[in-house]
Amino acid sequence: MLALLHTSPVHIPVFDALRDEAHPGLELRHFVAEDLLTRAGTDGPASVAGAVRALLGEAVAEGAAAVLCTCSSIGAVAEAADVGVPVLRVDRPMASAAVAAGPRIVVLATVRSTLAPTVALVEEEATGPVEIRTLLLDDAWALFEAGDTEGYARTIAGAADEVTDVDAIVLAQASMTPARQWTTTTTPVLSSPRPGLAAGAAAVRPTG
Repeated sequence: MLALLHTSPVHIPVFDALRDEAHPGLELRHFVAEDLLTRAGTDGPASVAGAVRALLGEAVAEGAAAVLCTCSSIGAVAEAADVGVPVLRVDRPMASAAVAAGPRIVVLATVRSTLAPTVALVEEEATGPVEIRTLLLDDAWALFEAGDTEGYARTIAGAADEVTDVDAIVLAQASMTPARQWTTTTTPVLSSPRPGLAAGAAAVRPTG
């Protein structure tokens, strides 16, 4: 069983659909703690380390062979926790793909607390010098919180289409993924759920 740690319930159907499409038979169990993102945004990701570790421990106690953290803001905190099973960041495969595309990368985020962890992750995945620019779309987040998911996606897509002179555009949060269908840019626009779930599925796959 693969456990998924979310900070919004909107991710549950997204990952269930990806599982049905690409990983039939994979058992997923979802854990949602919306307050973690709020607290991480206010007091920093380190402030929720204890709460994250407790949730990961709960997932392991319920039989998780690995845990996938789908929130970029707390991904580093989750990944650093030692709970006896692999804990993966949903955005690490995306970051790897970004640096493979080239050294000029733009990170788009709609929550400020996501920017620094995502930039650090891209730098960690890079094998050479990279030039990372960031763009915070906090007006878009207000649309997400109001339930206007299409407006949220279209706003992000519009911002992505205005980005120039880069090798890859990184959508820092899993919630931003639907924006890809509205983009017209020829620059690769990368999101985390599909490659992240693939990594999670590989982590629980029997190796014998």
